[in-house]
Amino acid sequence: MKSAFYKQPHIIAAAVWLLVVIMSGRLLTEIGPWYLALKQPDWKPPDWAFGIIWTIIFLLASFSWNFAWRGSSTKKQKIILSSLFIANAILNMFWSVLYFKLHRPDWSLIEAAFLWLSVLGIIAFTWSFSKPAALFITPYIIWVSLAILLNLGTVRLNGPFQ
Repeated sequence: MKSAFYKQPHIIAAAVWLLVVIMSGRLLTEIGPWYLALKQPDWKPPDWAFGIIWTIIFLLASFSWNFAWRGSSTKKQKIILSSLFIANAILNMFWSVLYFKLHRPDWSLIEAAFLWLSVLGIIAFTWSFSKPAALFITPYIIWVSLAILLNLGTVRLNGPFQ
């Protein structure tokens, strides 16, 4: 018997998470005079690529949440899983606030370590009961690792910040 879409809270939660993270990232990212004046590492992807990359990463992450939810066997696992994804979304948004709104790439670099750990936490938590979930989130940790290196390069080329 097929269950109705509204009876599958994991799909709704993953979709809401996806929309909130993508839209907040879009609203918090300001490509204005301050950002354009920054010296960037030579290997930085073009600005237009970031939206595409982040959208793909977050789409894969929402699949990860869905797989993990279906693979979890207890209410406690589902609560921990949801908490990890919510914490990750908050950390992702906070990075954008620090970097783009407060113009503090140095602070965002420190915060990025916590963002990276939040993705690692999702991978570590889901690995034992949903390998597909862990694999779907893996591109996220790879991208955050590259973003940290890019953030570090920006800090080195432009710091100190005030």
